[in-house]
Amino acid sequence: MLALTRKKGESLVINNNIEVTILEIRGDQIKLGISAPRDVSIYRKEVYLQIQEENKAALETNNAEALKNLF
Repeated sequence: MLALTRKKGESLVINNNIEVTILEIRGDQIKLGISAPRDVSIYRKEVYLQIQEENKAALETNNAEALKNLF
């Protein structure tokens, strides 16, 4: 993991096409602004993990049904 120090209004660039800007700092919370191409998905980690779990469950359900249809 890369750890960087940034101040309000400062940015960092990822992969030449994603810019993350520090918009606001209040106590232990930081507000980020993210500029990225429309085809780049951006999720909070807890939402991303939930999506992954739901996709995994759906895949397992679909595989079981597909196996039943074979017989």
